[in-house]
Parts: sequence; structure tokens; C-alpha cells
Amino acid sequence: TNGKPVLPERIAMDYLHEHCDGCHQPFLPDDDIVVCPVCATPQHRACYEAAGQCVNEDKHEQGFVWTKADAKPEPAAETVPCPHCGFLNRRDARLCIQCGAVLQQPQSAPPVLPGRDLFFDVPDSEHLELDEEQGMFEHFRLTVDQGQSPVRIDKYMVSHMEDTSRHRVQMAIKEGYVKLGDKTAKANMIVRPGDLIRFIMPYRRRGLDIIPQDIPLDLVYEDDDLLIVNKPAGMVVHPGHGNFDGTLVNALAFYLGMPEGTDGGDGHMGVLVHRIDKDTSGLLVVAKNEDAQLNLAGQFFKHSIERCYNAIVWGDIKEDQGTVDAPIERDPNDRLRFRVAREEGRGKHAVTHYKVLQRYGFVTFVECRLETGRTHQIRVHMSHIGHPLFNDERYGGAEIRKGTIYAKYRQFIANCFKECPRQALHARTLGFVHPSTGEWIRFEAAIPDDMSRLLEKWDRFTKNDRNYEEC
Repeated sequence: TNGKPVLPERIAMDYLHEHCDGCHQPFLPDDDIVVCPVCATPQHRACYEAAGQCVNEDKHEQGFVWTKADAKPEPAAETVPCPHCGFLNRRDARLCIQCGAVLQQPQSAPPVLPGRDLFFDVPDSEHLELDEEQGMFEHFRLTVDQGQSPVRIDKYMVSHMEDTSRHRVQMAIKEGYVKLGDKTAKANMIVRPGDLIRFIMPYRRRGLDIIPQDIPLDLVYEDDDLLIVNKPAGMVVHPGHGNFDGTLVNALAFYLGMPEGTDGGDGHMGVLVHRIDKDTSGLLVVAKNEDAQLNLAGQFFKHSIERCYNAIVWGDIKEDQGTVDAPIERDPNDRLRFRVAREEGRGKHAVTHYKVLQRYGFVTFVECRLETGRTHQIRVHMSHIGHPLFNDERYGGAEIRKGTIYAKYRQFIANCFKECPRQALHARTLGFVHPSTGEWIRFEAAIPDDMSRLLEKWDRFTKNDRNYEEC
């Protein structure tokens, strides 16, 4: 609006595996992203506004520069109407400036990384996104050149991708991430002119200078292949728009001895295989080499990772245990929220199993086991069944949802919110097959102090409130 392009929801998720060419930070689900209608370059809105033009003006055809002043075409310019809203756009525009609809697909992949396809359309069952607990992947597509002599698929991929070793490609093939046509590829398959190669790779940061920072880490386990970190609530996992330091990645850079200014894709840098929300505490696995990253990413891809959370939710859950099987979609009225899909066939498959551990009358202490790993999954699912997480402001848990009308109770809840000033959610258990030994390993992280104190307050409340049975 106002002459600035808006990234439509149906396209936004395609860019979560890209990075902004203005600040060189990876895009996150909550970032405010705009797309240049000329070169289709996604970029943070703040970067666009700071530059006053597209951050990649050198990509534009015929010297045209997309700026605030000339975002709309001149009256004499050759234009084409948008088939959706009718707005007149420049004929070379990729997206409609008014509504963001796709006017034409890019003729080639952007020069950031040959082989990457911004508009790679894959079936929902194959499309992995940057969910909180999902493996972090990028999508690629290569069409074999005309005149190409028959060659092994791994050799062809290496020769047509930047900064990718043959070993990394072979590991991706081994894990089943590569398809030749409609078939899962094997390393010795031969490609010929016109063949289509589609594949995913675990996310690698590029063009991002990491600043090592001496931030204490709670290390649960470490060996030559991986680290298990117990992340505190309030710590962002990796740098992004608005969070350039003080993150887990900055702390890992210092701990692993990275020199300042090293690119985030450095081979000696710990690689995040998954992530959890800023205000969620608990366990994360960090790969220390590419082999471990590809192996662990494959386990997330196959949903074979054991992930168990503890949460405090509003209300007294009737059943001792249950399952929420409900697809999740982004809330069209609030881009920072997600919700259970309201129409059949929409949203992403999401399953959460829950079990009651302790009842406190007005709140319940539960265990949640993830079968899938969508963004905000536990928060969305528990809110959907009428039991939002305690003090979860985004999903209605930061207000009194159950209890009495007395001032004493209202003050008690206010004190509880101060005691645990974030959603009461903790990633307690993480289990997986070790990428080198093949043995099943499992880790536990005790409930953090803020949630422990909160449980103690509720325990005293239920035992000392004489009117409790009448409430």
C-alpha cells in the first residue's frame, strides 16, 4: 500500500529460506518483508526504507531503480494491468505494486546462489518451512543444460552450485533429499539435457558476519559431532532483523572460537538444526560439522526426534491425556499469530499429544509431546481446546481465564505473572539417534526456576485458600 509492495501470505513462506541482501540477515516468520516488483528481491521493510530504494538496484533491467519516488510507473511508461486488482504496473514488474500478485515468474534464479528458485512450487507434503521445531531447509531446482553430456547427478550438482562440496551433495542424496524427475535420486544416477533436479539442503547462512560474544551457555552434553544446549527464556536463537547480537549463535561463535567477522556459513561454526521460540526455554541440538547436520536434519524431516515439553495451562483439563490433531495456518488478521485452520484442506498437518501431570484447580501442569513441529504449535493447540498457556500474551493466556472475582485472587495472579513473565513452556526432553555412533541418546533439562516458583505458588494457593472448594 501507499506505493510500497506488500508480500502476500501465499508467497511469504517461500522466502523464509532466503536472506535479506540489505542487512544479510535470514528471514524469520515474524519479519516484515517487502518484495521488489522489478527484480522480485525480498528484503526487510526497514532496509528498503533506510535505502529509499530496492537494496538490489543493480539487478534491475534497463537501469530502472525502484525507489519511493518512482515505485509507480510514469504515465508514458509501458504498463500492464494486474489480472487481480487492475492496477497498472511497469511491464517488467515481477509483482503487482498494489496487491503483490505475481505478474510473471523470474526467468532465472537470482544471482545470490545459482540453482535457487524463489518460486519453487512443490507439493505441500514436500514443502518444509522454517518452523520452530522443524529442520531448517532451503529449496533448490536445477534444469540440466542443453548440450550437457551424460554425467553423474552428484558431479553435475557440485559443478552448478556455489560453495557446496561433493561430500555435502552425496550426503544429501544419501538422506533422500534429492529427486531426479519424480524419483528419489541415487549418487550414480546419470543426468541428461532437460532433466529436472529438485532438492533440499539444511539451511546454511551466507553473507552474515557473526560477532562472537561471551555469553554463558548451559551445555548439557558435547562431543565431536554435536552440542546439547539448555536455552534460557528470553534468548533469541539466531541473529535476524532487530536481533543482531545477544543470540545463541553469537554465544556459540565465542564458545567454538570463531574469529570476529567470520561468515556464519563457516565450516567450523556450530550449525543450528532446529530452533525454539525466544520466550520458550529448553533443549536444542547444535551440529558441529556437516555430516552431523545432514543426519540430524534428516531425523527432523522424518519426525523421528523425541521432543517433550512441560507447560502450565489455564483451566482444569477434564481428560488425563489426549491428542490435538488440527492443521495450523497463519492468522490472516494478525501475521504474528497462528491458528487452527478453519477450512478443510488448509493449514499444515500438526499433532500434539498431551498428558496431565498435576492439577491445581484453576491451572494444570501438563506434558506435551510433539508429533510434528509447527511454529507456536503447542501454544496454538492448547489455546484451541480452551486451555491457553499461562501468561501467553499472544494467545490469550496473559489474563485471568479461570478463578474467582475476589481482589485477593487478582493480586495473586498478578504476582504469578511477575514470577514467570513469559509463556510457561519448557522444552524438557530431546532424544535422537547419534549421527556417528547410531545409538539412541536422550537428554533432559529440569524445569527452570521461574516455572518452578510458579508451580510452588499454585501449590500453596490450592492448599491454603479456604474458599477453594466453593470457587
